[in-house]
Amino acid sequence: MADINIGKAPGNSAILPFYATGAVVFLVLCVLMFTTPESFIRHYFNPHLLTIVHLAALGWGTMMIFGAAHQLLPVICEQDLYSEKMASASWYTLTLGIIFLTWKFWNLDVGWIMITGGSLIVFSVLLFVINVLKTTRVCSKYSTQKMFITSSALWLLFTVSVGLLLAINLKMRSSLFPISHLEVLKLHAHMGIAGWFLQLITGVSTKLVPMFLLGKSDKEYLLQRAFVFQNLGLILFLADGFFFEITWRIFIYAGFVLIGISFWLLYLYDAFRNRLRKRVELLMKHAFLSFLSLIIAVLIIPIVYYSEGYRWVMVYGTLIFLGWITNIILGKTFKTLPFIIWNGHYKHLSGKVKVPLPKHLYSEQLTIWQFRVFIAAFLTFALGLMVQNLIAIRIGLFLWVILAVIYNVNVFKLLLHKKKN
Repeated sequence: MADINIGKAPGNSAILPFYATGAVVFLVLCVLMFTTPESFIRHYFNPHLLTIVHLAALGWGTMMIFGAAHQLLPVICEQDLYSEKMASASWYTLTLGIIFLTWKFWNLDVGWIMITGGSLIVFSVLLFVINVLKTTRVCSKYSTQKMFITSSALWLLFTVSVGLLLAINLKMRSSLFPISHLEVLKLHAHMGIAGWFLQLITGVSTKLVPMFLLGKSDKEYLLQRAFVFQNLGLILFLADGFFFEITWRIFIYAGFVLIGISFWLLYLYDAFRNRLRKRVELLMKHAFLSFLSLIIAVLIIPIVYYSEGYRWVMVYGTLIFLGWITNIILGKTFKTLPFIIWNGHYKHLSGKVKVPLPKHLYSEQLTIWQFRVFIAAFLTFALGLMVQNLIAIRIGLFLWVILAVIYNVNVFKLLLHKKKN
């Protein structure tokens, strides 16, 4: 990470709360899943599963990504973050909004507290969007990454706004939408998956993965095509689903998104092929497995569409939230957070006295166990879902709790690090 312009990094007080909160929410999420295994063999519109999904999407995925994005925006644009105070305010409002929203989701207590939680989340995302737009406004380098990050932020704002309208819709007696609540829920979910998570991860990974591998790719046209196809597939899906109904045409739209994903992965493969660092680190293997999970998730969409019951819906969600998003966060946390902590403690001492390296601030042995337990937890849980075996589901979820404990121990080892004299 030697090429990072560390002088442009925001203060740790604006970044670290996102990492700490995300880690704690991940543990809470895994414990809730373990205590309610029956939620995964029922219809997906049940209070406990709604709580779990929103904790995973907002409290875990979005919380961690906000922290990383506020740190990486100045890196990509090589200028100060527009507003550190705005970043801190987005943490307060996002955290409080998630507490209100998930608290009331647990018993599906639709009311003003739930709506207030949704409103706070929308406000938090609006602050994030302003920070992104203002910071990238004068960014002349990495134009494609800037395009993905800006687009993803706008998709997130659209996603949480629709989510807020869904909460209001549950409160009102007359529907705000021309289609059913469940159909809008499907559109809402995929705005977040293909608009927010996919495009943000695409943009950031094309900066980080080559940097960590010491590789590069000059095939910028692949990223431009990835951007076009990912957005084309999502926009057509949303327009068709909102104005007509979700039919077999979903496979065409999923195909467009898959083409966009393929162009993105081809770019990363080109950087991998031209890398100077030949040995692939364990933490990077998380990223490669996450890409595989994403591809499998898109490929099983026909099975999800035509199958009866909800087992394949659950497998699809597991591949997205646990196989793809969680996997990449588990790996990237210990590629970014150690540098952030090191930068806060030792940047001014570097080259003057002997200081520890970023990798010395956390336990590499725990990351090895993290990877092993992740593989066991994911495979056991996914298999349990496929065969609808509650015992296998329970075992898999217990392994997820162990994984979350391992992750939290290592994260807080970093966050509580004391500067060595």
